[in-house]
Amino acid sequence: MFNHLTSAKIRKYLVTGVLVWVPVIITISVIAWGMGILQGIFTSVVDAVVAFLPAPLAADVEKVKDIPGLGVILVVLVLFTTGMMAANFLGQWFLRVMDSLLSNIPIIKTVYNSVKQVSDTLFSSSGQAFRKALLVQYPRAGVWTVAFQTGTPSGQIAKNIPHDCVSVYVPTTPNPTSGFFLIMAKTDVVELNMSVDEALKYIISMGVVDLETLEKKSLEQSKP
Repeated sequence: MFNHLTSAKIRKYLVTGVLVWVPVIITISVIAWGMGILQGIFTSVVDAVVAFLPAPLAADVEKVKDIPGLGVILVVLVLFTTGMMAANFLGQWFLRVMDSLLSNIPIIKTVYNSVKQVSDTLFSSSGQAFRKALLVQYPRAGVWTVAFQTGTPSGQIAKNIPHDCVSVYVPTTPNPTSGFFLIMAKTDVVELNMSVDEALKYIISMGVVDLETLEKKSLEQSKP
C-alpha cells in the first residue's frame, strides 16, 4: 500500500490530516478549558461550604467534588436559573439586595465591585469592549498583529498621556483567552472593517483561514 506513495503524496496527506485535526483539537481544548473553569467554580463553592460544616458532614460533602461532570452541570443550571430570575421583578429585587450586601462587606466589596464593573462593561449590549477589531504593530514596529479595542483610557491614565489613545487587547494564538493589554495612540492603530467573530477565527487559525472566504460566509448567513 505504502510502496506507491511519493513524497509529494505523503506531504499532501499529512497536510490534509493536519487541516482535519487542528480545528477538532482546538475546539476540544477550548471546551475543556471552559469546563475546567466551571468545575473550578463548583469546587471553590464546595470548599467554602465545607469550611462551615461539622467534620462528619463536611467529609460527605467533600465527596460531591469527585462526581465527574456534576460541577459543570450544577454551575450551568445555577447560571440559567439566575438569568431567569433576573428577568422578573422578584428576581431583580433579590439581585439588588445581594448586590447591596456584597458591596458593603469590607475587603469583599473591593473585589466584588471591581469584577462587577468589568463584567458589566464586557457583557453590556451598550458597552464598547471588544466591539472593534484592530491592526496594530506589536511587539515591535514593522510586525503586525490583530487586536481588539477594549475602551479608552480615563482618569489619571488619560491625564498623563500626551495624546488620544485607546485601550487594546492583543490575544495569543491559538488560545485567545490569554494575551497582553496595551495603551496605544489612535494614530498607531488601524480599525479593520471586519467583525470580532471573523477576527477571532483568523487569530485562532493562526492566519490559515482565508478572510475572503470568511466574509462570503458571513454575508451568506446574514441573508434572510
